[in-house]
Amino acid sequence: MSNSKLVYSTDTTLSNLEESVTTKSVRASQQKVRLHLDRKGGGKIVTVVKGMKEPKEKIMEITKELKKKCGTGGSFKNGEILIQGNQRPIIQKLLLKKGYDVKLSGG
Repeated sequence: MSNSKLVYSTDTTLSNLEESVTTKSVRASQQKVRLHLDRKGGGKIVTVVKGMKEPKEKIMEITKELKKKCGTGGSFKNGEILIQGNQRPIIQKLLLKKGYDVKLSGG
């Protein structure tokens, strides 16, 4: 039954195992972060930071710091950080200082 999914189990160790896997973060230098440019509604340019494998709380802190350094608005949605405008050089410098492997990608 390789295609079956576990629906219910009385084994209490399974839930603890899942929690430990999801909260474990990868070292910043091992993460391949990509900076993309995208056009959102109305033709406005947005810098998208993809590929961060950190807990949600840490990504929220990084999002707040990026918005402050760039002097623009932004948000965190669907595992991606969105910053208004073409802010790739500023974001790249800041993430490199934090130890991330940052590459410019797309537009």
